[in-house]
Amino acid sequence: MKVYRSLQEIKPLKNAVVTSGTFDGVHIGHQKIISRLLETANEKNGESVVLTFWPHPRLIISPNNDNLRLLSNLDEKIELLTELGVKHLLVLPFTREFSELTSEKFVEDILISGIGTKTLVIGYDHRFGKNREGGFDYLKTNSERFKIDIVEIPRQEIDNLTISSTKIRIALQNGNISIANELLGRNYSFQGLVKKGRQLGRTIGFPTANVNVSKKYKLIPSIGVYAVKVHLRGKVYDGVMNIGNRPTMEGIGITQEVHILNFDDDIYGENLKVETIAFIRNEMKFNGVNELISQIKLDCQKAKELLNNKP
Repeated sequence: MKVYRSLQEIKPLKNAVVTSGTFDGVHIGHQKIISRLLETANEKNGESVVLTFWPHPRLIISPNNDNLRLLSNLDEKIELLTELGVKHLLVLPFTREFSELTSEKFVEDILISGIGTKTLVIGYDHRFGKNREGGFDYLKTNSERFKIDIVEIPRQEIDNLTISSTKIRIALQNGNISIANELLGRNYSFQGLVKKGRQLGRTIGFPTANVNVSKKYKLIPSIGVYAVKVHLRGKVYDGVMNIGNRPTMEGIGITQEVHILNFDDDIYGENLKVETIAFIRNEMKFNGVNELISQIKLDCQKAKELLNNKP
């Protein structure tokens, strides 16, 4: 997949079949749209193009909203769209100036002059342009003037999926990992560098990797203990993750700590990817270290059982 980081980087394509959106999480609803895009491009002997925006528009429109959490950063989005088979990805920098662009200018300057769009694939509820003024009806009414064929994904197809990034965020924030993974069509993951902590886990026989997620907008699942898959050094390991304050060990602040089963190498400073597979239990405060150790052993056993039954 060719990735363009500005409109200046892409030259108008001969027969561009385009869809656009933020595609946060690239969940199964988005995958339905991408599938239709690829089918249409194949039918019309065209080239598939996804137009997306970064930063996420809400990060620019509401910069003081610290509650916004995203399912994917830009690198993750690029990786997921590559796996789906998209040929071209145009990432437009989203700015306040861009948000003032009218639907007319969006179509003329970006879709037509910039990309060379011949066919546009959109969901029935897709909106674009200043104040989200443009949509399917506007495009259909002006399709002859713009010389763009419009392929609509109808309400029934989209609504039958009952998917939205918001639903997935809520599921993750409530610890409903199985629901989130089902709606995503894959296991929810995040990654970061392993940073040095207080090394308390090592003192009780369960060394943990403290995963530092650098992007504050990346959504981390709710506090609790999870069965996880850990991607490290090109291999995948089973693990147990605790997200929380570590109340028994007098932790300060919320951390993401992963105990990799049957693994004890020094991995400080290395990048680690965590796939959340299943929720095990809520975080608890125990009456002393021995009680904590007993529970961690049970958590490890439970994680093994859950991971053995998951693809």
